Amino acid sequence: MAFPVPNRPEPEKRMVRWIFTALALVFLGFFLALPLAAVFVQALQKGLGAYWAALLDPDARAAVYLTVLAAAIAVPLNLVFGIAASWLVARFDFRGKSILVSLIDLPFSVSPVIAGLIFVLLFGLHGIFGSWLDSIGIQIIFAVPGIVLATVFVTFPFVARELIPIMQQLGSEEEEAALLMGAGGLKTFWHITLPNIKWGLLYGVILCNARAMGEFGAVSVVSGHIRGLTNTIPLHVEILYNEYNFTAAFAVASVLCLLAVATLAAKSLVEWKAAHDRKAGENTVESPK
Repeated sequence: MAFPVPNRPEPEKRMVRWIFTALALVFLGFFLALPLAAVFVQALQKGLGAYWAALLDPDARAAVYLTVLAAAIAVPLNLVFGIAASWLVARFDFRGKSILVSLIDLPFSVSPVIAGLIFVLLFGLHGIFGSWLDSIGIQIIFAVPGIVLATVFVTFPFVARELIPIMQQLGSEEEEAALLMGAGGLKTFWHITLPNIKWGLLYGVILCNARAMGEFGAVSVVSGHIRGLTNTIPLHVEILYNEYNFTAAFAVASVLCLLAVATLAAKSLVEWKAAHDRKAGENTVESPK
């Protein structure tokens, strides 16, 4: 005979909730809020004049421009790849499907430094394709194309990994119904598929953009650390810190912190909006006709 488990007393539940909430807040404060505050305190230690001077330095502006440029190229490319890969994985069964999924996850398991070294071995001056590229006047390593390639590599799983489970869960019934009713493939994607995956797509794009702007390892290997030409924001911060120019280093680092906060806010907004739309859809289904 089974006996019912007695409910835990309400005061005990409340105490456990408060304990875990306090632990979470302490953890967040120590590992998130305190480092962020330290960055801005160090950046503003010598006043706003020194802070703005560090940000308006030509090398700093070039680093910001290159970071934005690399992200602006990598994110749309990964957006297209993520949609195509997730469509292929979710809608079709084929030989080698598990291999494709494993390859999508490859940047998560390979060190970014190793990824950068792979590009050097492929496209460096003494690499497999390096001499041929040099003969036709194309430079990839220690130039902007290498930085873009490294950024694309380390960020391409983010959109695909967000969309694959969503598209698998949604199924293909609505798309097949639209096709049977005479809608073309593009129209079906635009009016059926895209509205269903839009929040997962935005979520993946936000994460992809955040990783693209903050990537250090792979970009460091292929960049050459050329001031004003191949330094992204993280690389510029490293150079300033190694030169003991701490105020400028933390000032430029504060830009990345602001980008991180903006990314977190955008991520939270997308999650809230997705949950709101999901709840509204459930209420519509459950409401009496």
